Amino acid sequence: MSSEAAPFHPIYPVCPECSGQLRAGGMLLCRREDDGRRACRQIWACAGQHVWWRWSDRPADDLEHCPHPQLFGD
Repeated sequence: MSSEAAPFHPIYPVCPECSGQLRAGGMLLCRREDDGRRACRQIWACAGQHVWWRWSDRPADDLEHCPHPQLFGD
């Protein structure tokens, strides 16, 4: 058993572009290209209208720019 602590992942991440707090905007079912599985993406947006997403089953992965922000922004 390792004594090394797991990395901290906040419930509400910070926008990588403006450092504003992100708010959850929903989930989207997608087919993942690397393994062909259907999985949900979490949508995140900040007050600066930056929209991000990541795989819900891979919370340690980095946020990615959402390629369709107009569909999920305010």
